Amino acid sequence: MANDFQGDLKEFAVVIPVPTFLKREQIHVGDKALVDHLDAYSAPRLVEYFDQDPCWMRSLDKRMSMPAAAPAMAGRNMRREQSLGVRIEAQYTVGEYNILLLSAEQSSGLETWLRENGYRIPAGASAVLASYLKQNMRFFVAKVNLTEQSKLGFSYLRPLQIAYESPKFMLPIRLGMVNANGPQELFVYALTRKGRVETTNYRTAKLPSDMDLPIYLKQPGEFAKFYKAMFARQVEREEGNVLFTEYAWDMKWCDPCAADPLSNDELRNLGVFWTDGSNGQPPNVFLTRLHVRYDNAHFPEDLVFQETADRANFQGRYVLRHEWTGVDSCGAGAAYRSTLRQRQEQEAGRLASLTGWNLPDIQKRMGLAEDPRQPQRQPAWWERLWKN
Repeated sequence: MANDFQGDLKEFAVVIPVPTFLKREQIHVGDKALVDHLDAYSAPRLVEYFDQDPCWMRSLDKRMSMPAAAPAMAGRNMRREQSLGVRIEAQYTVGEYNILLLSAEQSSGLETWLRENGYRIPAGASAVLASYLKQNMRFFVAKVNLTEQSKLGFSYLRPLQIAYESPKFMLPIRLGMVNANGPQELFVYALTRKGRVETTNYRTAKLPSDMDLPIYLKQPGEFAKFYKAMFARQVEREEGNVLFTEYAWDMKWCDPCAADPLSNDELRNLGVFWTDGSNGQPPNVFLTRLHVRYDNAHFPEDLVFQETADRANFQGRYVLRHEWTGVDSCGAGAAYRSTLRQRQEQEAGRLASLTGWNLPDIQKRMGLAEDPRQPQRQPAWWERLWKN
């Protein structure tokens, strides 16, 4: 769990339902670089192709990828906890985090206890807490220990890792939405042995991919703007209640890799327990990357997953095709030039459809405001009289 938290760290806290008791050894503070590497490896990306000389038979194609001080929990009045029906089953300090495992008899008592102990629980949390209590779930509660964080010297929140076994392949999201300021953004990276992961209680769809787009998206910051707008457009078209697959691939190979493949040690640290990497061979790991924008209105249930046997490869991949700029020396060159305008117009229309951006603005950025094949209009005689 890697959190993108904005604000004073003394106000940071997570309350996560878990289906079982967790020992100290089942909780770990991970390396942010591992998550960053996994993100870069599976991120949607641009690829570039260069048109060949239409007058030559040999190919000049070239490809290039673009990556793309917490209040002390011990010593609380146990009688108060008992009166509220709350029990502290365990408390640990792991790295820069103070961690509690709580159980409760009723949601109102748990909500009161959390408020009295410095957790800002908004109105409406009690109903969500009650649904987890009915499932006999416990609560993993973590706050930043500012003293320990200062000693360790980290200026950011490192990921929290928990390891447990459960027949339920699910991710609780409803409690976090109660205290959310607008829709939340979530990326799920699933490392499995069999194949692609999808949700069973919501639809999982693939994002649009493998299409030609204007080459100006290569400019700094432009691809990020495109992807943000394209994703928002897809969420809107799917009425806001779909998870999107951004990447699904057998990690034994990639075509090409957007970042260096993860090592066996990195995969083990990320949770791949079924291999020790001792034979030097890449482990049998299939990576699924899911992206969802969610809120209470569109995601009233927690995410429930299943592992499928589908090992078909997919990635968010967007193509930039550079035109041939050499000197035409044959009839094929002239024919090639005559098709460029049509191709570029199609790229502009596709970008407008994907993002909702204004088509004339896109055409202007592509230099398509005027068709170079058409004769330039001569100004009328009166247009030449006064030049402002």
